[in-house]
Amino acid sequence: MGSGALHAEDHAMPQQTRTPLPVLVVGAGPTGLVLALSLARRGVALRIVDAADGPGEHSRAMVVQARTLEFYRQLGLARQVVAAGVKVETAHLREARGELASEEVLRISFGDLGQGQSPYPFLLAYPQDDHERWLVEQLRQLGVMVEWQVRLEDFRQSGTGVSGTLAHADGRREDVRADYLCGCDGVHSVVRQKLALDFAGGTYRQLYYVADVTIDGGFDRDLYFNLGEQTLALMLPVRSRGVQRLIGLVPPEVAPLDNDDPDDTSRITFEDIRAKVERLVGVTVTGVNWFSTYRVHHRVASHFGRGRAFVLGDAAHVHSPAGAQGMNTGIGDAINLAWKLAQVLDGRADASLLASYESERIAFARQLVATTDAAFKRVVASGTAGALARRLLLPLAMKLGTRWGFGRHVLFRTLSQIGIHYGDSPLSEGRAGHVAGGDRLPWLEPAESAGEDNFAPLASLDWQLHVYGLADVALASACESMRLPLHVFAWSEAADRAGLARDAAYLIRPDGHVALAAGGTTNAESVRAYAQARKLRFAG
Repeated sequence: MGSGALHAEDHAMPQQTRTPLPVLVVGAGPTGLVLALSLARRGVALRIVDAADGPGEHSRAMVVQARTLEFYRQLGLARQVVAAGVKVETAHLREARGELASEEVLRISFGDLGQGQSPYPFLLAYPQDDHERWLVEQLRQLGVMVEWQVRLEDFRQSGTGVSGTLAHADGRREDVRADYLCGCDGVHSVVRQKLALDFAGGTYRQLYYVADVTIDGGFDRDLYFNLGEQTLALMLPVRSRGVQRLIGLVPPEVAPLDNDDPDDTSRITFEDIRAKVERLVGVTVTGVNWFSTYRVHHRVASHFGRGRAFVLGDAAHVHSPAGAQGMNTGIGDAINLAWKLAQVLDGRADASLLASYESERIAFARQLVATTDAAFKRVVASGTAGALARRLLLPLAMKLGTRWGFGRHVLFRTLSQIGIHYGDSPLSEGRAGHVAGGDRLPWLEPAESAGEDNFAPLASLDWQLHVYGLADVALASACESMRLPLHVFAWSEAADRAGLARDAAYLIRPDGHVALAAGGTTNAESVRAYAQARKLRFAG
């Protein structure tokens, strides 16, 4: 089983067989839905199945980061998401000391935190359940219907594809064959388990809660981050329902850290924690629309795929909700793998391209799990060390990160995920100016009279070459012969500030990352050599 060549368990022969298809997506959470959407937009035929009976009714993920919105812009969908969510303009950091009401230790303006770095220089509050329903509808408009109450039972791989068994709610079993299998099926992923991939890590002892509530004073559009000894609570706005989403730790006196009995914890209600939560958050809850408890894991799979089967999102990595990174990271996985699958299936790239999915995404996942785990433990720790982190170190870090331009730049790049880079990827090569292969293409804020920005061409979802300044005749000729779209932008102060080099050639991947940065006099030869070495065809 460790080889990934899996055999089906003995069972009755399936009653139905479908014709082969390029991609089978298992799991219709945000990761699976964005993967399916990205493939469908590129003309890749697929099926997407999920064991649930429909989209989630409630969720924990709340924040859509700027990098995710940039991906949605490439798909022509960012405006809809921004309109449906709430731009978080202000964040409040509060700390509870003993049994006293919490006090505000820092107020942060997020309104322009990423100004000049992204077309979306803000945090967007948009609940995962609303998000999922919206993604399902976008897929439907492309002719792809999510197949609910369909479960992957088993699969086996060969050199030419993946053969699996799907179990339907009515008892039917179906043989299915696909060129590739993508497991977006969550923490308890069948795909990951059948691939025998280790999922090292652990489960936090603390029990989390999530609730949709109304509060005295009406709808609040701000973000509240409340900390205390062995306690934490976030409050964010939910526009679609005009309520606040509360996410936090169940007080240890209500859910002891050594209590692992699921039946015991499932009996906890909001009334059991109301007094502590209201004191910590500084609000009076006037109504509770929904309440649930859950546990959080911190794990990363040993590999993100094997053979023709891959794992993405929570099937590959899970971590503390600190930093609001989980859902966005899964969506980043989906964007990364989608364009590579599409290129291989279209015959425009060798299958070896798919190996770069793991090499690019697993390093970021490991770093993310390690940093969020450390941050979570530090800010809820007991004793002097925890109090010091909450009262001094975290507020100081946030002040330094928001008061001056450089700090704001670093903080936004980290939170928004626009700072993710693939410098060690086999697809990354060269440096021109301060921009290297693997970096996200810097966004240039256009002058009022300049029209579209340099992200507009990324809507093609394909390879392209960017030059900021002048493109020489040899480079233009090479692009024409390779059928590689060439976009030349006038040199500007914005380009200089972004670290781009004048007249350099930047080969841009379909996901908006720089593949090759060439700043010499042999740019045309560099682009040709890059494509030949990686067996790429830039146009069909």
